[in-house]
Amino acid sequence: MGRKPDPAKPHYGGGSASPKTARRAQPSPVFLGTALFVLGFVSLFTGHIVTDADWSRSRSRWRSNQVRNTEPIDIWKSRYSNLYYGCSGRSPKLRSAVPENSSTGYLLIATSGGLNQQRIGITDAVVVAWILNATLVVPELDHRSFWKDDSEFSDIFDTDWFISYLSKDVTVVKRIPYEVMISMDKLPWTMRAPRKSMPEFYIDEVLPILMRRRALQLTKFDYRLTNDLDEELQKLRCRVNFHALRFKKPIQTLGKKLVRRLRVMSSRYVAIHLRFEPDMLAFSGCYYGGGEKERKELAEIRKRWDTLPDLSAEDERTRGKCPLTPHEIGLMLRALGFGNETYLYVASGEIYGGEETLRPLRELFPNFYTKEMLAGDDLKPFLPFSSRLAAVDFIVCDESDVFVTNNNGNMAKVLAGRRRYMGHKRTIRPNTKKLNVLFQTRNQTGWDTFSRKVKKIQRGLMGEPDDPRHGRDDFHEMPSSCICQRVPVNRSATIQTRNLLSQVR
Repeated sequence: MGRKPDPAKPHYGGGSASPKTARRAQPSPVFLGTALFVLGFVSLFTGHIVTDADWSRSRSRWRSNQVRNTEPIDIWKSRYSNLYYGCSGRSPKLRSAVPENSSTGYLLIATSGGLNQQRIGITDAVVVAWILNATLVVPELDHRSFWKDDSEFSDIFDTDWFISYLSKDVTVVKRIPYEVMISMDKLPWTMRAPRKSMPEFYIDEVLPILMRRRALQLTKFDYRLTNDLDEELQKLRCRVNFHALRFKKPIQTLGKKLVRRLRVMSSRYVAIHLRFEPDMLAFSGCYYGGGEKERKELAEIRKRWDTLPDLSAEDERTRGKCPLTPHEIGLMLRALGFGNETYLYVASGEIYGGEETLRPLRELFPNFYTKEMLAGDDLKPFLPFSSRLAAVDFIVCDESDVFVTNNNGNMAKVLAGRRRYMGHKRTIRPNTKKLNVLFQTRNQTGWDTFSRKVKKIQRGLMGEPDDPRHGRDDFHEMPSSCICQRVPVNRSATIQTRNLLSQVR
């Protein structure tokens, strides 16, 4: 296919003004020379040749900022991704699952929100069941929220696989046995845990009620468990999220079919989670220049949330809290180096503004596809169910060569964490705070200058293994306890190298 006209560059005029940025401190030549001497010295006495990979691993602890600022980035794949792998194996020290007849009772969970918010709740529910020595009943999905999806757990996830995979950690049953239900004096107790509760809360407040009533339901269960857990419990979270929660066969089949159709057209593709639906824009409190019509429409949607504060759209944009428009996402990608021949898969629901909002992105990337375009009639059985549609998008985004987020929502967090766990597949998170400033002056900036600034702004947000720990407070986005570094052939030499380097520091 011939190269298509480039609609990106005409948006820019002359000028090259750049905001001032602080220079990062650089290691001194003496320090670098000493470190290299130590590495060579260790190699001489151990017979271990310190390879480029070893040197990269050793220097990453003190030189990562320097590398990020000078080393060209492969926009499709990190050159260091093969040095890391997901590791969430069960430790023999971790207490095994308590049999159903010996457990403290039956724990029922009512999740909340969309598919990925519920996924987080399910993941945490398994850990809470372990903490309580409880038998977990397959969680109940949310049927009442904004998405109004009547799907059950078994409509989206493989229930038998879920129960079997977790059998060594937690006993899971599909329902409370009938004979237990009829023997109970009262219905299961219902309560809601505070957000990000510590394990002690569940032991002190929930366990006594569970043991007394034999069954207890935790409602609106999303983000009800702290991120600060013992490493083995963090690994249990990973086993649930990345292994036990497997989509049902029909969802997997359709998702993989769409991936194959994209791969037939191109050997690689970029997936974007636009998250530019009316509910997202209303929730964010942002404004996108649509006049009084936009303000009234989004204000009406915003009334669905009783507790949202009044926000200044200008302040939210300045703080980097506003999602980029589809046009801005396209400009960022072109500036990073993705040509107009790049194939794009756009995961999204109803875009605010419809086709008119999407047109600039389509012009920048003519090879533009959605699940509706790729699936055709195959999508019809899924159309009444928003969570199943979201699951199809999840699969296609997960399989992409590059995944681009446009907000810090649940799908973005879960997929970013999963892609790190699965080998640090390239995940781009826009620096909305700095990009918003840059976009305001883009018409006075030449394209080459604009591109250079975007690349600089995005350093550290490209999904590199040594990126700054954005999302460090959210384990689902940064599952650091479950990501290991590959050990070189001569482990002892590497350990000695690290010890000597620490002495040099």
